[in-house]
Amino acid sequence: MQTFNDLYPESLYTRKISQLSLDQLTNIDKYLQVLLEKDSSLINKTHFFHDRHENIYLKVIENDELQHLISECVLNAANILNLNGDDLSIGYWFNLMQPGHVTTLHRHDDDDELLSAVIYLTVPEDSGNLILKTPDQDISLKPVTGNYIYFDPKTPHSVSVNESNTHRLSIGMNFGKKKHQ
Repeated sequence: MQTFNDLYPESLYTRKISQLSLDQLTNIDKYLQVLLEKDSSLINKTHFFHDRHENIYLKVIENDELQHLISECVLNAANILNLNGDDLSIGYWFNLMQPGHVTTLHRHDDDDELLSAVIYLTVPEDSGNLILKTPDQDISLKPVTGNYIYFDPKTPHSVSVNESNTHRLSIGMNFGKKKHQ
């Protein structure tokens, strides 16, 4: 299997566009908002920094549009990594940024991650850029609703402050090889 650097020697990231409609992405946002309002037992919040939980995990997917999105994510990752999608595991979480929120600098190479990604569901103007850090420079990527950004899990990254007057919602993902028993 090729490494991410072999696949993308000229860039730290690759951008893909979701096949889901804006209405479908909005419906996923609404689904999460309902779960948060109910303080549903289907969610788990972690990574409490700067007065917010950076990660919101779903224990089960009870939404067809979200299931379709996750399947699309895995297919994209499999194509990038030149692997069969059935061989990939995925971990994912929602990142809900209210006005004034940031996401702190971090990496995703804790375990056996091969690829990391983010998909943007709701992106108001001035709601924060994804910052990929290298030893030589910071690459600031403006999020676009319906766009994926795939990158190496070893890449330090953060999200700048949400300066809009409403929330921004994305889904972060990590992909690894399934452990066969």
